[in-house]
Amino acid sequence: MRLRTALCASVALCGMMSPALAQDSAAEAAQAENNEIIVTAVARGQNRVESSVSVSTIGADTIANLAAPSSADLIRQIPGIRSEASGGEGNANIAVRGIPVSTGGARYIQLQEDGLPILEFGDIVFGNADNFLRVDRSVARVEAVRGGSASTFASNAPGAVINFISKTGAVEGGAIQGSVGLDFESYRLDFDYGAPLAEDLYFHVGGFYRTGEGPRDIGYNGYDGGQIKANITKEFDGGYVRFLAKYLDDRTPTILPQPVSVGGTNGDPDYRAIPGFDPRTDSLYSPFLTPAVTLDGSNNPTSFDFRDGLSVQSIAFGIESEIDVGGGWTLTNRFRFSDNSGSFQSPFPAGAGAAQDIANGIGGAGSTIEFATGPNSGGLANAANIGGNGLLANVVVFNVRLNSLDNVTNDFRVNKEFDFGGGTANFTTGFYMSRQDINTDWLWTSHVQTVEGDGNAVLVDIRDAGGELVTQNGTVGFGASFFGNCCRRNYDVAYSTYAPFASLSVELNRLTIDASIRYDYGDASGTITGADSGFGIGLTSFDFDNDGDISPAEAQTSVLPLGNARPVNYDFDYFSFSLGANYLLTDDLGVFARYSQGGRHTADRSLFSPAVSAVDGSLPGGDAGVIARVNQLEAGLKYQSGGLALYATGFYAETAETNVDIAPVVLFDTEFEAYGIELEGAYRSGPFTLSAGATWTDAEIVDALDTSVIGNTPRRQADLVYQATAQYDTDMFTLGANMVGTTDSFTQDVNQLELPAFAQVNAFLAVRPIDRIEIGLNAQNLFNATGFTEAEEGSIPANGIVRARSIAGRTVLASVRFDF
Repeated sequence: MRLRTALCASVALCGMMSPALAQDSAAEAAQAENNEIIVTAVARGQNRVESSVSVSTIGADTIANLAAPSSADLIRQIPGIRSEASGGEGNANIAVRGIPVSTGGARYIQLQEDGLPILEFGDIVFGNADNFLRVDRSVARVEAVRGGSASTFASNAPGAVINFISKTGAVEGGAIQGSVGLDFESYRLDFDYGAPLAEDLYFHVGGFYRTGEGPRDIGYNGYDGGQIKANITKEFDGGYVRFLAKYLDDRTPTILPQPVSVGGTNGDPDYRAIPGFDPRTDSLYSPFLTPAVTLDGSNNPTSFDFRDGLSVQSIAFGIESEIDVGGGWTLTNRFRFSDNSGSFQSPFPAGAGAAQDIANGIGGAGSTIEFATGPNSGGLANAANIGGNGLLANVVVFNVRLNSLDNVTNDFRVNKEFDFGGGTANFTTGFYMSRQDINTDWLWTSHVQTVEGDGNAVLVDIRDAGGELVTQNGTVGFGASFFGNCCRRNYDVAYSTYAPFASLSVELNRLTIDASIRYDYGDASGTITGADSGFGIGLTSFDFDNDGDISPAEAQTSVLPLGNARPVNYDFDYFSFSLGANYLLTDDLGVFARYSQGGRHTADRSLFSPAVSAVDGSLPGGDAGVIARVNQLEAGLKYQSGGLALYATGFYAETAETNVDIAPVVLFDTEFEAYGIELEGAYRSGPFTLSAGATWTDAEIVDALDTSVIGNTPRRQADLVYQATAQYDTDMFTLGANMVGTTDSFTQDVNQLELPAFAQVNAFLAVRPIDRIEIGLNAQNLFNATGFTEAEEGSIPANGIVRARSIAGRTVLASVRFDF
């Protein structure tokens, strides 16, 4: 097996390495014995003790037991990974080992399916990679490499590569499972099946469909959609060819920070639910939010439904092949084209406060409030008790049309394994290329609404002291009025990335040394347009209701200055390398060390900033403004024997990046340092299994344009994050519990207001009364804990209302599965 897996020699996967070594149930068994072969972001296929990288795996059985609500929730099980999985099925913020969360998404981590990136950049604004990732029964395992060779075996991934590997069907089997929420509305059907069609031909197909309100009380069917994935593999002498396809069409709410009452002090805050609005179970979504009327990307009047939330569509097709050309040389190629599109619609509170204060801020002193939507539409509202708490929220609806996030990727590599003297060596070289389109329209609008739970929030209108309406059907402005009318934008840019790479791994008895290099270069071309400084006024008046009059809200209509587009036209390049060594002290104990330098093209995150020239789209200051750089040093111990596995890794990371705030546009050049230790262990004794991980990090801002934050801890970086799973497994039943937790952290770099520590406990039970039938219960957040993953404010405001995002409350899911 070891000789064969060495032919993979790549970030691509052993799931793809050989049809005969498919990862289905056989791989799960291998994982249980701690003998899995790791092939993601390494120079050659190795088991964990032999490799000089930090790697973790999650197998199909664990995935099924945990029943994680999203891919980001599943990723939380990986040591070293900080996954803020509070937004729903997508829009998660994911970081690793003290590397900062400076943007939304996964800036320094590449999320992959079957060895190729879902999107080239993990933090496209409003188009995060996890938006297009769903975990279902088609996934055989997840491999995650942190640090190290991730810099050289994938582009734009110096922090980590997390690879979702599909089942192949080499081993016949499958299942169909129906699930229903017991204390929330969710109905889901999962299925998968794979089997050989002939001695050298086999296939796998799987997917899901689900519908329902979801874990939060939004008052309508917010979750609706699913996906289907399939592949077929043909083996031949010396290789194989595999065709892969995926169809995803899904709609889910995406949760942004919401109003929360905070008392106490910044250093010892007391986060409490606002009366009638529980951040665990409620949101600002509601069936009483009427369609958002606006001008589209061509400045034509249109409307969009708030309730579409995060809507994603993806049609992907891939081909991969491997062929032994003789003499120990193997050629491997992987190709995928993905047609990605959708929309992002979610209410974001620009501010919240006492209803009369909000009304006066819009219409002036003495303003009155009346209901614009809902059962009391047209009636006057009592500001003192409106919504049951006397609060209103100024809301900007982040309405972004993801016109095209199409991605085409090809990874070609040549591998040679050979013997020399008393050792063996493995050489790989190849060429990677991708093209990532980013074509989006930002069509934000501004509204005022009640702060109510249970899907009861309504829009309100404001009348000034003279009785004149200053809003229109709950709309304050047909643009981002609360953000200074910024952010009416269009991106239409294509990013090409090219990367030759090479690696050499040498094994001398118990010592393995590997080195790898990668040179990324490419270009960006296209145009950007926006109602921001440098583009034109960006405001007009438009008679949306066709009554012949221009209301105050209609007088604040944002338009795209289509005749004043800016070019984007620049080249970039950066070099990465990694050098590591592993020494087996015994057959069960290895020690390793590695140093790496890597980079990340910040792509659309650097547009609308001084980093890109407004005149010709070049880089006036060089490519430093669009390339973030990460240097990492790590060393550790790995022990595996029988049912016990222990791993410890010390790490140090330096990050230098340029980041751009969206509203207003502000450029930040910041350097970070972080060091810490990452621990992971597993113990198996008969039917009992215990696995756990913890990461302690000491991170610091060492340089910044804002000198007041130098020496502070980066925002949302906790000292300790941890996870543990205990499981008891027999032929008749499986019983287990999982815990994920974090110590406190700061909401912002100013290091004043803290996010409290929290721990979330999940539990699962599966009973198999007869052969091939399993009845299951899965509880997420069993004890209904409150845990905040982010907050907008850096300190407690005078009114005590902070905008923060909480994990979802307790949900219990029941399921019945039939295996065949």
